[in-house]
Formats: sequence, C-alpha cells, structure tokens
Amino acid sequence: MTTTQHNRTVDRQPAADPMRRAATIVGWLFVVTYVTSIAAKIGFYPPLFDGNYVTGPGQDTRVLWGAFFEAILIVANIGTATAMYTVMKRRHPNLALSFVTARVMESVFIGVGILAVLTVVTLRQDYAAAGDQSAAGLAAVGDAFLAMQQWTFNLGPAFVVGVGNGCILGWMMFRTGLVPRRLAMLGLIGGPLIIASGSAAVLHLIEPGGAIQNLSATPEFFWELGLGIYLIVKGFKTPSTEVQSTTAQPAVTR
Repeated sequence: MTTTQHNRTVDRQPAADPMRRAATIVGWLFVVTYVTSIAAKIGFYPPLFDGNYVTGPGQDTRVLWGAFFEAILIVANIGTATAMYTVMKRRHPNLALSFVTARVMESVFIGVGILAVLTVVTLRQDYAAAGDQSAAGLAAVGDAFLAMQQWTFNLGPAFVVGVGNGCILGWMMFRTGLVPRRLAMLGLIGGPLIIASGSAAVLHLIEPGGAIQNLSATPEFFWELGLGIYLIVKGFKTPSTEVQSTTAQPAVTR
C-alpha cells in the first residue's frame, strides 16, 4: 500500500502584541489631550476675557472652536483612562478604577466649563447683539458664567489632574516599571504640587491661574507629555507576567 502524504504550508503571521497596541493608544490619546487643551485655552478662549464679551463684538466662531476642542479633550481623557485600565486592572485594580474615576471627574468639570462658554455665546447672539435693553444685566450674567468657566479649570485640570494623572497614574507606573521610574517620578512630584497649588487657589491663598500655580504645574506637564511620547515611541517596558496577562488571551491547555 502506498501512502501519499500532503505537506501543508501554514503562513504564520506574527501575533500583534496587545501591550504594544495599548501603549500606542494611550500615548496618542495623551498627545490629543495636549493639543486640544492648549489649543482651547491659548488659541481660542482669550477673546472671552478681553473686555466684556457679551456686550462686545465677540469672536463667536473662534470661541466655539475652543468649545469643540474641549469636547474632543473629554473623549481623549476618558480614552486614556479606559485604555490604561485594561493594562492595570489585575495588578492594581483599585487604583486603576480610581484613575478612571478621577479622569471622568476631570472631564465633568471640563464639560461644565464648555456649557458656561456656550451659554455666554448664546447670550451675546440672542440678546446683547440684538440691542436688548437689559444689556447691563446680561454683562453681569456673562461675567458670572465666565467666572464659573475659570473655576471649572481650577477644580478640574488644575486640581483633579494632580490626583489622577499625577499621584495615581504616577504611582502605578512607578510600581510596575512599565515606564522608566525617573519618568514616573515626575508624576509623583507633580501630582502633589498641583493638588497643593490648586487647594491654595481655591482658598485664595494664591492667585488662581497666576505665576505660582503655573510654575507648580511644570513637573506634571513634562510627566504627561513625556509619558505620551515614550509610549508612542517605545511602548511599555517588559511587564511582569501578572501585568501582561491583563491584555493577552489566556492560554489553552490541551
């Protein structure tokens, strides 16, 4: 009897590394948070605080673009948290959930600020720009909404960020060694500084948004920027088996 054997050629494609994919997603989302937050605060929102916006000529299109960029910022904020949660949920489940919660709370403050900005634009378009007799009262209302927008920044990006991105995320990255510990130390230093300066601003011990508060945010600024760039370029460092199993498929035993 003659037996014919058929040789099969299997084209094996290298499996994608789930940790590398997660790192890339987190890194790019952090970059998006930088672009959108800086664009809104520095590029689009300044006309709001130049004179009385409600009764003035206004630059509605520019301001509305700022609100849109902050809406994208909310999406990116929550994206960084959920993507990082998939990596850290088994190693530090409570801290990973706390990071998601802090990121969501920051986004809530940003969302309230967006609503305040949109309300000011609506007041200017529907009432003050039409020559309404109550323009003086509208100016006071507009100032109140702008003050609320500034306080949402002081409570969100200038306070809660120190808790979430600084202390919680910095500690998880330091403990797991998924990024260089020197880089993670920036978060552990910057987080408490932002919390302290944010608390001082709320208590009017320092000027909100002043030089002291901006200077205290420097380590946090470089921590988040450095983390995003590092994850895009190099990804997470070799994790322990416990961390790696959070994103890898379980092995099948036969």
